[in-house]
Amino acid sequence: MYKQIAENKRKTIFLIIGFVLLIGAIAGLFAWAYNDVWLAVWTIVIAIVYAVIQYFAASSIAMAMTGAKEITKKDNPRFYNIVENLSITTGLPMPKVYIISDDAPNAFATGRDPKHASVAATTGLIDIMNDKELTAVMAHEMSHVKNYDIRVSMVVFGLVCVVGLISDYGFRMMFYGSRRRDNEGSPVGYLLVIIAGILAPILASLAQMAVSRQREYLADASAVNITRYPEGMIDALRKLQEHSAPMKSQNVATEAMYINNPLRKGFFSNLFSSHPPIEKRIERLEHGKTTF
Repeated sequence: MYKQIAENKRKTIFLIIGFVLLIGAIAGLFAWAYNDVWLAVWTIVIAIVYAVIQYFAASSIAMAMTGAKEITKKDNPRFYNIVENLSITTGLPMPKVYIISDDAPNAFATGRDPKHASVAATTGLIDIMNDKELTAVMAHEMSHVKNYDIRVSMVVFGLVCVVGLISDYGFRMMFYGSRRRDNEGSPVGYLLVIIAGILAPILASLAQMAVSRQREYLADASAVNITRYPEGMIDALRKLQEHSAPMKSQNVATEAMYINNPLRKGFFSNLFSSHPPIEKRIERLEHGKTTF
């Protein structure tokens, strides 16, 4: 477990380095395409400021984007007590607890470290899960907190948001920018800006997918180690598979945080999904029963 925590901290550093390199490359492309070095400077400055804001505010932003509402014990004693008991069992600080009003069963954890963590579940999840299954799901989320997966997810969340922002900025510059570009810019540069605007978000999504899939397998196994009851996690995953539905507030940037893909199913959403297929997650747990 400690090895995984250290690995996740290293992944965070690599993601930040990759983030800086990607933003720097896009900024350099802007400067070349529009023949204006200040575009590169301002793009990098804005990206750095945005990244810092994201690091400290991403958790609140994610909660706002999903429509989650913070609760106390009196609001939902059953759900709150399950999270509280898991906090004691894992030795983690008590996270903030949120509920999302949505019939689609799902849950997620976020925050920059265990001291600033939050967990959330939809009303749909709370309603269909029995106590053992709900405990398994929230043990999965608390595992993300303990393993520092939440920090990696938040950096990826920021990466996807920033890359999308800059790509959109590039397209706006193409169509609504200064008319001087027709005389001063590079036609090849404009073409590359269009290509970068299309490919950059795809690359960010691929990075998100690569980081997230292995974390889901690990969190499933960690949840079983916490509860000492493999069937709870397996049954919970089966219910998630049976009742899977897109959430009302869908967002690609927050997709990786959830225990199950919250987006509408389709060829491309499955191809670039940050989640491994539930049947494979169940298969791994079934094969690992004797080792838990």
